[in-house]
Amino acid sequence: MKSAEIRKAFLNFFEERGHTLVPSSSLVPENDPTLLFTNAGMVPFKEVFLGRDQRPYVRATSAQRCVRAGGKHNDLDNVGYTARHHTFFEMLGNFSFGDYFKREAIQYAWRFLTEVLGLPAEKLWVTVHHSDDEAADIWINEIGVPAERLARLDEDNFWQMGDTGPCGPCSEVFYDHGPDVFGGPPGSADEDGDRYIEIWNLVFMQYDRDSDGTLHPLPSPSIDTGMGLERMAAVAQGVHSNYEIDLFVNLIKAAARATGQSDPDQPSLRVIADHIRSCAFLIVDGVLPSNEGRGYVLRRIIRRAVRHGHKLGARDPFFHKLVADLDVEMGEAYPALRERAGQIEKILLREEEQFARTLDHGMRLLDEALNALSGDTLDGETIFKLYDTYGFPFDLTADIARERGVALDEAGFERELEAQRERARAASRFGADQVSELNLEGRTEFTGYDRLRDEADIVALLDEHGERCERLEAGSHGTIILSQTPFYAEAGGQVGDTGTLVTEQARFEVSDTRKQNDHHLHAGCLNAGVLRVGDRVTPLVAADRRQAIMRNHSATHLLHEALRRVLGDHVQQKGSLVGPDRLRFDFSHFESISPAELAQVEAMVNAEIMADTPVTTQQMSLDEAKALGARALFEARYGEDVRVLTMGTEHFSIELCGGTHVQRTGQIGPFHLVAESGVAAGVRRIEALTGTAALAHFRAREQQLNALAEQLREHPDQLESRLDGLLERNRELERELEQLRGKLASRAGNDLVDEAVEVNGVRVISRQLEGVGVRDLRGMLDQLKQKLGSGVVVLGVAGEGKVNLIAGVTKDLTDRLSAGELINVVAGQVGGRGGGRADMAQAGGSDPAALPQALDSVSEWVKSQLSHN
Repeated sequence: MKSAEIRKAFLNFFEERGHTLVPSSSLVPENDPTLLFTNAGMVPFKEVFLGRDQRPYVRATSAQRCVRAGGKHNDLDNVGYTARHHTFFEMLGNFSFGDYFKREAIQYAWRFLTEVLGLPAEKLWVTVHHSDDEAADIWINEIGVPAERLARLDEDNFWQMGDTGPCGPCSEVFYDHGPDVFGGPPGSADEDGDRYIEIWNLVFMQYDRDSDGTLHPLPSPSIDTGMGLERMAAVAQGVHSNYEIDLFVNLIKAAARATGQSDPDQPSLRVIADHIRSCAFLIVDGVLPSNEGRGYVLRRIIRRAVRHGHKLGARDPFFHKLVADLDVEMGEAYPALRERAGQIEKILLREEEQFARTLDHGMRLLDEALNALSGDTLDGETIFKLYDTYGFPFDLTADIARERGVALDEAGFERELEAQRERARAASRFGADQVSELNLEGRTEFTGYDRLRDEADIVALLDEHGERCERLEAGSHGTIILSQTPFYAEAGGQVGDTGTLVTEQARFEVSDTRKQNDHHLHAGCLNAGVLRVGDRVTPLVAADRRQAIMRNHSATHLLHEALRRVLGDHVQQKGSLVGPDRLRFDFSHFESISPAELAQVEAMVNAEIMADTPVTTQQMSLDEAKALGARALFEARYGEDVRVLTMGTEHFSIELCGGTHVQRTGQIGPFHLVAESGVAAGVRRIEALTGTAALAHFRAREQQLNALAEQLREHPDQLESRLDGLLERNRELERELEQLRGKLASRAGNDLVDEAVEVNGVRVISRQLEGVGVRDLRGMLDQLKQKLGSGVVVLGVAGEGKVNLIAGVTKDLTDRLSAGELINVVAGQVGGRGGGRADMAQAGGSDPAALPQALDSVSEWVKSQLSHN
């Protein structure tokens, strides 16, 4: 059976037995900051097993895409060196949430393996946990597995989600490749051989482990099983290595073709074939190459693949070409891969081109370091330099070192890495006084969604040093915590509110509002009166400022959706700053945005604003929000209840957001993009204006336009044609000036040739020039060398405290004289240095007064060199 047929057969088998087919989740786990990537089939059901998520079904089956290339579960180092390790793999699974248990799970597994796949029963071995008599009895007495083919194991056959929580014994199924392959059965001394291969794991989740390690029976025991598609395909297709199955054979052929290889058994081809799968599907799920987090892992995998192509002799970009071949193999099962193939190719090509510029240089440095080793360990400082300066991931250096039989000083590398992190932390610290940790009960109730004025009690006061105090006097700075407040505390990219807290005698000017734990901190200065803990105050938010912030925040949501619709679904928010004067939005995208695309985005946002549709908010569960199609940040951690913001025609934008917003889109006013730039690899930034700020920008531009029109004495409508005329006239004048310079240079060149001195039979010109631009020196040098036919030329220009030098030696003399050596002799006398080839070299200096004497030394240097040669 082909790989695709096995996948389909598995899912059909369990669907026919009442399991709901659940599509593969994203490789980026939703609402789970504990995982870098989805690394097992049960990850999407984690909250279900914990009892926090209720699904409309109690049985499920899935083919889950998984990546193990970073964090705790990392197989990257083994890929290409073993028969069964991958960065990307598919886990076929069936799950029961309090429905069936051990008997049915074991029966399902056995029937699928022996009846659907047709595996010989005598080649299957099983394991159970040493304490699990129930599972052992089912295998032996109901399934009929001989007792000698069942092994009882200890910790290897007990699964747990964490130190506490759901856990239980496992039962594994192994396939015996036969006596021609080395290895012993599971539990034996030779179990690490390749004869007996695990193909299915059944987890019987029946306990809840508490903090002291005690196991309590779960009221609803569950089933979590997993079968690796690649391993099963190898067994079903009668091959020993996963890289020999149909899926990989075709990808390896494509990798060989792309890298110009005729031998398909090259290990590097296996690495490339594996890596194209993980890279393509990570990009499908919105991960873009970057220097941190998931994006950095993706970048490492891409660079590892490119390095292996480089090792095979590929010098031109090749990796992106394999996307089309991957689409042939997996596009039918995963339509998103087919839909985004063009985008994936662009991203991979861009990464290849960027890395190619440093790969050769970095490889040379690594080769030099390895060749210079006196021992068998590469020092951490060199490893870190390759990582930090040349973009070589640690595992890439490890790959190359392993091929040379060299160990790595990992501890030294980690020390260098930690030192860099500490430097970064030190650089990022700001000087503002930090508020000491609050130990307050309760929380500040936020009332600012529908009001800008309130009444509240002072719960706590902090002085200018952030320490608790009982009162604030007039003229003092401090922080006030209230029982409730309409002031929005900085969060989610939206800046904190400003305004006043007033009583009949006191007035506190709030300059910023922040949040610590569940309390809002109003920082500012008490301008009049006295405030004490327990006083009743009236919080007043600065209304105009808040309105401007809300306009920008609502526009950010419209902008996010417009970018997705114009650029693609890969666009994801990477950060934002929403203030009263403008908005800033960072998002994932792999290239600069064209003017036409920016215009389309701006027009789309303004169309939604002019539609003047209501902006609505709803509180609902996270699952309800997902079902509604609400967008959320992958990295964010959300509670059980979330706030969903909907705006635009036909629910144009639906996002989770806790910020403050306008009531109708029309209140945003005009929206105008003012800047687009790149802020990091794979991350772009847009800055925009709304409302009165946009109008002020338009007025300023109009005034500027009118001022230019007045200066040129033209109507504003005629400025473009007038400017075209002026530019063309300027180009004509520049051409005329260039021709005049050429004539002057030619005339000056004739004079200089006539002034050449002869040194031991070689004609030498060394002259300081006046009125000659630095850009003209090269042209004059070439003319003089041509007119001399044979000789040496050194020219210098001085001005504004700088010296520029150029030297040339005709080809017939370069075996005896070097322009590069000569220019350094002259430059050293004017406080500079330079370099170049034997026939031409340039230099700079900082001592114009020394130039004449330096040029006078040229003839003596030529004489000295000729006498030695």
